[in-house]
Amino acid sequence: MSQPSFISRRVATTAAVSLVLVAGLAACGPQDDGGGKSGSASGASGKPAKGGTLTVLNSKPQDDFDPARLYTSGGGNVPSLVFRTLTTRNRENGAAGSEVVPDLATDLGRPSKNATVWTYTLKEGLKYEDGTAITSADIKYGIERSFAAELSGGAPYLRDWLIGGADYQGPYKDKKGLDSIEVPDDRTIVFHLNKPEGDFPYLATQTQTTPVPQAKDKGTKYENHPLSSGPYKVVSNEGDGERLVLERNTFWSSATDEERKAYPDRIDVRSGLDSAVINQRLSASRGADAAAVTTDTNLGPAELAKVTGDEKLAARVGTGHFGYTNYIAFNPKVKPFDDPKVRQAISYAVDRTSVVNAAGGSSLAEPATTFLPEQASFGHSAYDAFPAGKSGNAAKAKELLKEAGYAKGLTITLTHNNEKNFETSPEIATAIQEALKKAGITVKLQGLESNAYSDKIFNVKTEPGFFLTGWGADWPSGGPFLAPIFDGRQIVRSGYNFNSFQLDDPSVNKEVDEINKLTDLDAAAKRWGALDKKIGEQAVTVPLFHPVYKRLYGEAVKNVVISDWTGVLDISQAAVK
Repeated sequence: MSQPSFISRRVATTAAVSLVLVAGLAACGPQDDGGGKSGSASGASGKPAKGGTLTVLNSKPQDDFDPARLYTSGGGNVPSLVFRTLTTRNRENGAAGSEVVPDLATDLGRPSKNATVWTYTLKEGLKYEDGTAITSADIKYGIERSFAAELSGGAPYLRDWLIGGADYQGPYKDKKGLDSIEVPDDRTIVFHLNKPEGDFPYLATQTQTTPVPQAKDKGTKYENHPLSSGPYKVVSNEGDGERLVLERNTFWSSATDEERKAYPDRIDVRSGLDSAVINQRLSASRGADAAAVTTDTNLGPAELAKVTGDEKLAARVGTGHFGYTNYIAFNPKVKPFDDPKVRQAISYAVDRTSVVNAAGGSSLAEPATTFLPEQASFGHSAYDAFPAGKSGNAAKAKELLKEAGYAKGLTITLTHNNEKNFETSPEIATAIQEALKKAGITVKLQGLESNAYSDKIFNVKTEPGFFLTGWGADWPSGGPFLAPIFDGRQIVRSGYNFNSFQLDDPSVNKEVDEINKLTDLDAAAKRWGALDKKIGEQAVTVPLFHPVYKRLYGEAVKNVVISDWTGVLDISQAAVK
């Protein structure tokens, strides 16, 4: 059973905060409010060069730094400096950054037997930080140890996809290993899957494919000093990831790695900071903070409002689009949401302009009428099954309610999160409440604290009938975006369930299987787009908006790259000289 990536889902969404700028701090505005769909940022002028220290100011500590335990999109940001994987994300701005490219492997993998067998060949000359050679057996072992209960937390896909994966307990209990991963020689690794998976090159970007030599494995303590295969090695890890210092891995070679630029000599990650402080320090850009970035803290609506008008500071705001959709979810087991006409009426009545304003305005949110994000890699195909215009179509909503037997209107309850996250928070709920009132629908609001909210909406036994939620990409493809939400075989009866509608349509399930057989990623994307439209016409959700991410960086930072894969600044490209 596939589960979503909380880390990848949050990679660009954590720590959107309000900020009162320090006295005397220059005001500024977003860099490109006219903004296109591509990642965009500038940076200090001049050609990037090697040298210096890049400081990372973060809110959340890097408390997991074992490749087996990381659940990241494309290998993560800081982890990707230490851990290389079979494939990785293309380190370019915008849509080009949504492509998967080889990393340790020579290519994206060679499928056979209807995409149930994938073969990879490692590049020549790959070495760890101690100068020893990286082998295919190390990658097999790295994957196998991710099955150990002691090292849980990573992406579940390999457990789902590999033959024998569902029952394997990891190498500490089962030293025989997985027969479905073969290593016929030091540079070849072959995966045998239990079903066709055309997205396997994307899955190979996850840190579970990082090589780990068995002789160096120290179990749960391995994360204190994991053996680097990337351009930097860990020289200190204090406070369980609160302070992480990386320096150059002298055995890493750019000849085997076209993606990571590795300009700075040193990376100094300082975490556990208040989000407002992070943005204050980046805004002021004094001392070492001039060469600082953040990988987890966005600018919030209040901050953008306060900084508007300062051209110099505006030039230091990077804009990105991570594949994410905020939406209204329905549970058809709760009346009246079992009635398609009621769901359609709500779809027509929604005022997306007011919702976008509640989310921080058009600089931070873009209206959505499709479930898939508006990036080609997901297969996005524009459609609007229930055109509500910019401010909602109350007349059409009333017409449908009358047909459903609610000519005098109805009263329903909308469950939302009390956390001020501008996604599922009271501001969004109130905007919906006011819009539906125009259609004769009285909406009562039920706000819950964050943990209680998640526990309620993701449990099929307690799931409310009408609530706010969102979904992000494990990788930029339609599969991991649509299947966990709409494939009936992914309904979780005990545990977190994300198929909120509990949709179990055989034709949808079959199409998911058919698309997964495709190894032509462009052809697969078109099919995912068509499937999105087919599902959308059933009014099982109401897409609301896709978030836009804006982050500050220090005035000495150069070569800022923001891809559509992560939507945030890629520190493997950043320079401070």
